Amino acid sequence: MLKVFLQKMTHLIPTLVGVSILAFVLPRMVPGDPVMLLLGERGADPKVYQEMQAALGLDQPMYKQYFTFMKSAVTGDMGNSIISKRTVTSEFFDRFPATLELGMAALAFAFTVGIPFGIFAAVRRNSFWDYLLMGGSLLGYSMPIFWWGLILILVFSVSLGWTPVSGRMSVMYDIESWTGFMLIDTLQSSVIKEEGFAPFISAVKHMFLPAIAMGTIPLAVMARMTRSSMLEVLGEDYIRTAKAKGASPYIVVWHHALRNALIPIVTVAGLMFGSIITGAILTETIFSWPGIGKWLVASINARDYPVIQGGVLFIATMIVVINAVVDVIYIWVNPKLRS
Repeated sequence: MLKVFLQKMTHLIPTLVGVSILAFVLPRMVPGDPVMLLLGERGADPKVYQEMQAALGLDQPMYKQYFTFMKSAVTGDMGNSIISKRTVTSEFFDRFPATLELGMAALAFAFTVGIPFGIFAAVRRNSFWDYLLMGGSLLGYSMPIFWWGLILILVFSVSLGWTPVSGRMSVMYDIESWTGFMLIDTLQSSVIKEEGFAPFISAVKHMFLPAIAMGTIPLAVMARMTRSSMLEVLGEDYIRTAKAKGASPYIVVWHHALRNALIPIVTVAGLMFGSIITGAILTETIFSWPGIGKWLVASINARDYPVIQGGVLFIATMIVVINAVVDVIYIWVNPKLRS
């Protein structure tokens, strides 16, 4: 398995090089000059403009800038933000826990709802419930996140007033960050001793709508994938044998069928990480969630090239590594693929 994993990682190097080129070139094709944005009214002075360009390394030819970036990136140094002057690596990992926590909540929502829906639809094949659930999953998959997020805000926050609109927690509470995961930090914080579980409840309320918005598309994919996998397994000979022996429907579905149907489901679940990160960009912008998605959008608006390059390369690296790990796990659990 280690040999297979190393082979997968070797094949991913060209992918990361291609991503780095796109992350470097595309932001520079967008109209706007980061030096002019920094200087503002002072940008009219050509001398000051040239000095600032030289200080940021933007006076060098494009290919020199790229090779300088890649030379540093190989060692883990993604440079410093043009706006904040902090290292891109520190800014990324300051915000990544917020995105990871939201993504895990979205996936938990997708799994706990999507898998039972898919199983029920498969068991009730061609029934009213099958058509209803699969039609609903198709609708959920088709809805744009930015539109769905705004609808959730209008219904649950504006009309009903059940949930907050933005942020990770109410400004009433001052929670010391231990892990970066707000749900864990609110439970660990000494504030609980004074105010009970109010900070934790506030964090849950703030996470509720973003998690639903981000998890709706994975839920739809999970439901349809579970139904398809279950239908394939339910048609196998050993399932008919189990029924002929008098096994209860519960044993047939949950013990025999589901265990064998989980292999492709687990694979799809691992590959959903990429879609979660992609969905985070829109979701975090809509709900003002302080994660890497909102950070990247702000950096694009500010033409903060080091942040865009480093952030995209970090995300791409995580996605391709997770995909490689999922491929290895799939080969491990499915002996038919071993050679």
